[in-house]
Amino acid sequence: MARHAFESAADPTLSPREKLSLVLRFLFLAPPQILLNVTRCYTLALLRGIPLRYFARCALNRFALSLPSRLIQGLLPSTSTAYARWIHVRTKQARKRSTASLADQYANTQLKCDIEPLSDGKSSLLWVGDRTQATKFVYFFHGGGYTVPISPGHLEWCLRAYVAAAASAGGESVAVAVLQYSLCPPAAYPTQLQQAAAGLAHLFESGIRPRDLVVGGDSAGGNLTAQLLGYVLHPHPDVPKITLREPLAGVFAVSPWVSARTDWPSFRTNGSIDMLSPSFLGPAIEKLLGGGASNYEVEKREGKGWAMPADVDTEAWFEGLHGIVKSMYITVGGQEVFLDQCVHFAEAIRRGNPGLDVRFEVVGHEAHDWIMLEGGDMEDGDAMRRMRAWVAGAFWGQD
Repeated sequence: MARHAFESAADPTLSPREKLSLVLRFLFLAPPQILLNVTRCYTLALLRGIPLRYFARCALNRFALSLPSRLIQGLLPSTSTAYARWIHVRTKQARKRSTASLADQYANTQLKCDIEPLSDGKSSLLWVGDRTQATKFVYFFHGGGYTVPISPGHLEWCLRAYVAAAASAGGESVAVAVLQYSLCPPAAYPTQLQQAAAGLAHLFESGIRPRDLVVGGDSAGGNLTAQLLGYVLHPHPDVPKITLREPLAGVFAVSPWVSARTDWPSFRTNGSIDMLSPSFLGPAIEKLLGGGASNYEVEKREGKGWAMPADVDTEAWFEGLHGIVKSMYITVGGQEVFLDQCVHFAEAIRRGNPGLDVRFEVVGHEAHDWIMLEGGDMEDGDAMRRMRAWVAGAFWGQD
């Protein structure tokens, strides 16, 4: 079963011409483009009086995301392969550390590879934490524009913010189910929603109660979170219906991608300092949603916001969310292109659900997805600590 899950998410095989193109891009395009990106990011950070840390990473990621999606997927390991490698490397690292953090202690003694294939044969749940012993659960969707596999930073985030954080919660334990979903291309909307819904149904069928479950993700994973919420409120014709018998413990969205528009003002103000740019998002939108006759365009004209809820009447679309979620955490960086759409998204949810506990943060010095970058550096930074505090409140009333 696990072998099938690995094979179904195999890396694309690049042709000799594609391999040559990749080499030429790194030899001739990468140096000047990365230098330009670093210069822009650092100059703007200095002018805006914000710390420089991670902005070099923004510049590198900006170049990497400018590559065609097929080259990115051919260069990087698939999500399931990246997960297995991370488990192996992380346990070895933990054993070598003389002063172990809670995350290191867990990785050294309990971290193991655990993959549950889902019914479509193309998606899986990749577990971080022991699902057989856990009393609380997180259902996690990774970002990457639906074209990039998971990164070690995502998995370290899950370990540090959720699994290791449970050590201070009176003996309770947390396990994270990371959805390995199909990437674009060839998969397109609503494939990922179908897989996310199937994973949610599987968790409920395994005995997990909504009150013990937090759902969320970053960037495209934040989009998939919003898709899933919209689907629970408004059943999708192409996705089997799920009815919650009680509200979820919580939902989080980090730098969520909730609009297909690239004309929000923050695209102009932050387009040269953030890791994301219209040159990446334009092709990603086309691959995910298709052209003018796509399901997305039809749904948008009808006011249905499954795919991109900030492109319809967001307040009306999410009215009633307080009945299916107890607590919500939305965070966005003040230096990212998604700033305006995230503000619109959070404020619309608040207006439409006055009884819902919504924590919304605009963090001035951060750009896109800072918590993932902290995870990549294996550190408990400010974004990681804020997430840990929120999830403790959602699960155990601590904050």
